[in-house]
Amino acid sequence: MTPRSVSSPKKFLIGAGLFNQVGEYIAEHGDHVFIIADRFFLPRIQTDTVAQLTQQGIRSHVEQFGGECTTDEIARLEAAVKAAGCNVVLGVGGGKALDVTKAVAHHCKLPQILVPTIASTDAPCTALAVIYKPNGEFDHYLFMPHNPDTVLADTSIIAQAPARFFAAGVGDALATYFEARASWRCNGTNLILKRPSRTGLGLGEMCYEILRKNIDAAMDAVRNKAVTPALEETIEATIYLSGVGAEAAGVAAAHAVNNGMAVVPALHNAQHGEKVAFGLLTQLVLENAPLHEVEEVIRIIKAAGLPLSLRDFGVTEWVEAEWRQVAKLACDKNDTMGNMGRPISEAEVYDAMLAANSLAERYHD
Repeated sequence: MTPRSVSSPKKFLIGAGLFNQVGEYIAEHGDHVFIIADRFFLPRIQTDTVAQLTQQGIRSHVEQFGGECTTDEIARLEAAVKAAGCNVVLGVGGGKALDVTKAVAHHCKLPQILVPTIASTDAPCTALAVIYKPNGEFDHYLFMPHNPDTVLADTSIIAQAPARFFAAGVGDALATYFEARASWRCNGTNLILKRPSRTGLGLGEMCYEILRKNIDAAMDAVRNKAVTPALEETIEATIYLSGVGAEAAGVAAAHAVNNGMAVVPALHNAQHGEKVAFGLLTQLVLENAPLHEVEEVIRIIKAAGLPLSLRDFGVTEWVEAEWRQVAKLACDKNDTMGNMGRPISEAEVYDAMLAANSLAERYHD
């Protein structure tokens, strides 16, 4: 019988100024670090971090993340790691940069340290990477045997990021409990292909309660680039509880719809968590969820400043053929619609997305 599971990073640390101490965490694993950084954070690494590491006796090789987590990008960086002869990998950036880092470290069989510069997804904590096609469409999930060794959530860095990225993390985390609940009810499959655990469901529920309690105060903080207890609690929810909870309990319709939405050209600049939030509304329609749940989810979406209806994404026209394709992809046998506990057809998903959009429109101010 397939066991239930709980898995997480070996270390998760959260607090202001952690990145200034990254050398001591690198030194736990090696003395020659391969740094993968997105272009926004690259200057700080090149001007400050490399010099600090050198003073600590740690050699470094820096590569800029190409911008998309593709098979080719992973292969490029994997070859660079081997050519440089590094013995530990450090990833600094957003969700896609960290997914690439995880994949590279996995293929090279090296320890990995992740430093999220934005709290837009729960990618830092999972043993999973989302691989995309070069055109930005979802390709496949890469499952890995181990979670990251160390995750450093530096609140002073995350608080400086645009509020939109922080809000996207809220959207991703908001679905955690509802997808975990669906997966738990049907004894589905979690993100490491085991059965959902009660711990995973509990972490998802805790994630949701933290968002309910802190969303307004956390958004006040991030819009002012301030570090507060509410911000810190919310980051813990969006990065750790969401990631570990989803991995242990599983995801369902919300993420399946998100993956399908990658084929809509008007949504190519939308954040992962923004699309997951719309996917969650679709899931709640499919479940015919109680009104009080729907309204609380919408309250959090609006408080975070997330897109509510499709016009908030800039979708000015509903193109039926595109959304039929979204529904088809969301129901792919290799995606996570199977965690909804009953067979769900493409037609049902299409109709649920139409209804979710109308529902969202009703709650616009």
